[in-house]
Amino acid sequence: MKFLVFLGTIRDSTPPKPARLGERVAKSCLECLNERYSEHEFELIDALDFPSEDVFKPHFAYAKSQAPEHLTALADKISQADGYIMVSPEYNHSMSPALADLLNHFGSSLFSYKPSAIVTYSAGLRAAISLRTFLSELGCLPVSAMIHVPKAQERLNNDGSTCESEDKKSWFNYYSRTFSQLMWWAQACSQQTKRVDPHSMLKSFKTDPSERNAP
Repeated sequence: MKFLVFLGTIRDSTPPKPARLGERVAKSCLECLNERYSEHEFELIDALDFPSEDVFKPHFAYAKSQAPEHLTALADKISQADGYIMVSPEYNHSMSPALADLLNHFGSSLFSYKPSAIVTYSAGLRAAISLRTFLSELGCLPVSAMIHVPKAQERLNNDGSTCESEDKKSWFNYYSRTFSQLMWWAQACSQQTKRVDPHSMLKSFKTDPSERNAP
């Protein structure tokens, strides 16, 4: 199976130090995933690689022949993935604006009927509350277990490796509680989708309210 790890921070300047703290967390998660779930494929999607436009226009609002190539490429990856891992800091008790901006470019039909996992760090625990609602609306319901890394700058090095003062195995065991749930649900969803295509059972809302059976 294939999973996308979304890094939802674009701040690469100070203060506060260290900059791009979320990158450490994402790399730590990827190390755990590649080490313990090596039969699957994992790819990092960095919001910094998708700068926001002056005027927001989602991918699905373009004619197919006119959509930006980088958004089309990401849309294809989202559609083909079996699950998602969202790494987010906290802003005003909510999820990262950069992550919301990136995900809002794509319709829920690309994400739906697949699971997701939530990873937050430092003062980011409350971001998970808004992320749960956001991901549920996209149709990629988050698993019950979540990952939170408090004071990540004291626990992870710049390359995402665990600091000498920390027990890597204990942290990876903690991560795996969430990731194992994600793998289980992803496999279940994949198998059921092969039996019953959910998109043929319930069409996606794209152009008209009647597609949601509204009177």
